[in-house]
Amino acid sequence: MFKHQGKNRTSKHNLRLAILLSFIAGIVNVTGVLAVKTLTTNVTGHFAYFAEEVTKKDYQAAIVFLIYTLFFLAGAFTSNFLAELVSEKKQNLSHLPAIAIEFIILVTLGLLEIRTDLNLLDEKWIAFGLLFAMGIQNALVTKISKSTVRTTHLTGLFTDLGIELSQLFFYKKPEERKALKTSIYLRLSIISFFFLGCFSGGFIYGYLALKTLLTAAAFLLIALYYDYIRLHFIAIKRKKNPF
Repeated sequence: MFKHQGKNRTSKHNLRLAILLSFIAGIVNVTGVLAVKTLTTNVTGHFAYFAEEVTKKDYQAAIVFLIYTLFFLAGAFTSNFLAELVSEKKQNLSHLPAIAIEFIILVTLGLLEIRTDLNLLDEKWIAFGLLFAMGIQNALVTKISKSTVRTTHLTGLFTDLGIELSQLFFYKKPEERKALKTSIYLRLSIISFFFLGCFSGGFIYGYLALKTLLTAAAFLLIALYYDYIRLHFIAIKRKKNPF
């Protein structure tokens, strides 16, 4: 899921990556909205609010929205910077630093208690942390899948899906239609599991509040463990059947 890169990566690897991490992004997204009333998996809306506050000359509020976008950017930068750094020595472990940071952020914020006296500054730092974590995740999956998979926002996905659905009326060659259907299935999977993550996260939030983020962290850990076990199993299988 994470370790296969380049020519060794297949559409099945991308599908597994997309399903799990879009589900996690959905959980984080709805938790951010319910806990601190902030979208934390994309920055499009924050740019609009930034422009609105500037026109109203409320520069203090405008700066906050600008900082939201910068934290997402910083997450993406950190993710790729660490991946490039590690890949120089251990290519198959280049994903670990980014996942470790995202996991630590989700667990740390998940262990916080949402209180009725939570001040505005506390809420902003929770939003900053989640935006940084989602910047990390989006950059990670983009790099691993060579821009095939993005799991934290849906605007581009719906655009690509609309384009590809229209192409079904024009692409008639079997190989073209096969590639097109594979791509459509991948995008539908990301959208479906993002919605499922939002729905599940919203339901869990009613019981766990901000601790819902621990659920997202647990799924991230499951993804790593699955990747490790699967590759370990493949290695053992190859030793038994070398030819």
